[in-house]
Amino acid sequence: MTITAVPVIKNGCLMVRGKVVLTQVPDNVVVSPASSGSAFVGASSNTSSSCHVFNLGILENCKFMCLFIAKIWWMIPRVGKSARDIPLETQMLLLEVGEDSVLELVDDVPTATSSNKFYVLVLPVLDGGFRTTLQGTASNELQFCYESGDADVQTSQAMEGVFVNSGDNPFELIKDSIKIVSKHKGTFTHLENKKTPAHLDWFGWCTWDAFYTEVSPEGIKEGLQSFKDGGISPKFLIIDDGWQETVNEFHKEGEPLIEGTQFATRLKDIKENEKFKSESDGSSSNLKEMIHCIKENYGLKYVYMWHALAGYWGGVLESSEALKKYNPKLEYPVLTQGNIGNMRDIALDSLEKYGVGVIDPQKVFDFYNDMHSYLAGSGVDGVKVDVQNLLETLGSGYGGRVSITKQYQEALDESIEKNFRDNNLISCMCHNSDSIFSSKKSATARASEDFMPNEPTFQTLHIASVSFNSLLLGEVVVPDWDMFHSNHNTAEFHGAARAIGGCPVYVSDKPGKHDFKILRKLVLPDGSILRARYAGRPTRDCLFVDPVMDGKSLLKIWNLNKLTGVVGIFNCQGAGSWPMKQDESVENSKPTVTKITGRVSPHDVEFIEEIAEENWTGDSAVFAFNSGTLTRVAKGETVEVTLGVLQCEIFTVSPIKILKGSIEFAPIGLIRMYNSGGAVEECSVVDDDKIRIKARGAGLFGVYSSMKPSSCKVDKKDEEFTYSSEIGILTVFLQSDDSSSFKEIEIAY
Repeated sequence: MTITAVPVIKNGCLMVRGKVVLTQVPDNVVVSPASSGSAFVGASSNTSSSCHVFNLGILENCKFMCLFIAKIWWMIPRVGKSARDIPLETQMLLLEVGEDSVLELVDDVPTATSSNKFYVLVLPVLDGGFRTTLQGTASNELQFCYESGDADVQTSQAMEGVFVNSGDNPFELIKDSIKIVSKHKGTFTHLENKKTPAHLDWFGWCTWDAFYTEVSPEGIKEGLQSFKDGGISPKFLIIDDGWQETVNEFHKEGEPLIEGTQFATRLKDIKENEKFKSESDGSSSNLKEMIHCIKENYGLKYVYMWHALAGYWGGVLESSEALKKYNPKLEYPVLTQGNIGNMRDIALDSLEKYGVGVIDPQKVFDFYNDMHSYLAGSGVDGVKVDVQNLLETLGSGYGGRVSITKQYQEALDESIEKNFRDNNLISCMCHNSDSIFSSKKSATARASEDFMPNEPTFQTLHIASVSFNSLLLGEVVVPDWDMFHSNHNTAEFHGAARAIGGCPVYVSDKPGKHDFKILRKLVLPDGSILRARYAGRPTRDCLFVDPVMDGKSLLKIWNLNKLTGVVGIFNCQGAGSWPMKQDESVENSKPTVTKITGRVSPHDVEFIEEIAEENWTGDSAVFAFNSGTLTRVAKGETVEVTLGVLQCEIFTVSPIKILKGSIEFAPIGLIRMYNSGGAVEECSVVDDDKIRIKARGAGLFGVYSSMKPSSCKVDKKDEEFTYSSEIGILTVFLQSDDSSSFKEIEIAY
């Protein structure tokens, strides 16, 4: 008989491709086929409620990776083998099923896939006014929680709360599944159908760590000047928290701040505060004049302003005359078990006590439009909108968490489209599925908790979180890996990660505190960056290991450029531990591992065949950035690398071309840039004895060549080049040229 991929329930088991995934499935669980071999799994109850917890069955002895909301704002990953390891608020579950899987075949069902590894995606989604998450119990029951967030929004039927699909390639599986759910639900859009903001391809600076809320026009100019003096100027700027007119009703002048009330600070007006109205040197008297000044003097292309989705952390001030037209109402967050069951958050605890000034959802477009049109009229190009997940606690009386989030998101999208022509929006603190699956137009979002320069144990967690979170987020938005500091002791670690992340690259350096050696590995002379094509994600062999706490695994992150692949490899062990997870190495008194050895293969780069020629043999030239080594790697071979804690290496992988039947050639790119291959725009064989390359940027450009060429031309002029026959690398220096950021390189044999 033919085995279909559609999940089915048989003999009390949930089966996918003939393999048992869950046992002891309750009678009230049902499967509804969707499309392309996928299905929705749901359940029913005898009673109506605004919150149900349904058992799906027993999950044991199967490798999994899940993404869950650890703290209300942010997701992190977790790996395990049984349902007991699946936390509350899990928003994605990926299972690996293969020969070594203990998942059993049903005796009377033959299968053609038992010898092949495949993957099962279990994705809790939005279903009407309800949001679904997964969770496990101590007895290895896999459950789904189905909640509206409003006691008046109830149901007894949860038919389409969990989506299940399977595939041979985990990355294609997630992509295809998101497209199926998007089409079926209609509440959000896949990234391929969104307009991505132009700021992503330019180097940036954010004012947050540099000044926190003390940001001022004078400080901004001082920072921009210090970049300019060093020869690398940001092309986009985020003026973060501190520019708005706010008030803290609980802080009396002359008295100490009551801890927690800072989060109850509320917005008083949509216009800038006094700091931005009266610059000390008199050079500008309002936001518009200041923005004009910094764009003129420092070459900025884009200026973004920060604000919270609710206006400010504590919403808007009810008594403000300027904001009364938006019908604000003081509401108190209602916390669910999910909000408090993993990690509590001081901001949320404070807002639960002091309340949030909530704008009437019917008026929220007017609020955004008024603010954004004012900002656009002042020369602002876009906004970073923060504190978004707060809405999930404010759905009571507004139709529930999904409903209020949808209304706010649609209003925000509409205002962005009207006021900022290039979809210039960065979403932040928006990792709940309410936001992810309500994202129709927003095209970039922060992918992890903040970069925290003063928290040494957070650095490795940051990189690991971003890469794993991008498995889900990267199909809906361009993941933003957050700022970092170029002069930090982990600058190389963070800079290298962002270079391959397919993300924007921006720092939050204090004025005068820069490491231009680091920045020159990221930023081209024109201020642009070599951004890879996709979201950087863990390689397939890293999906089900813990690169932070297992004491033995390196984290490998893959991406593709136009004509090269790239693999970043990071030692994230020994510097920190995941929240809510016992450090087994400490528990078992194991010695701390300082160096770990791993292997990199060209086929760690998924879809590398897409950028290779049709007759590609599978052989590649592999360039290691930090060691400067170039290796010819035959199909099936690997390269070894050993790294200490917080060390990294980046490998550019270039499929080898064959000329004249025997000459091997592969472009590497700008070898002094982290993502060298991002500089290779085009590469073609001409007349069987010439290679023509279109290169972007300036600096030392390298290629792999199995023999020394007879000549090298740049823009049709002969150029000196060096060639090492020992490792087969040719290098030529590309001069910086203001007239064009592209160079034509011709190499002849």
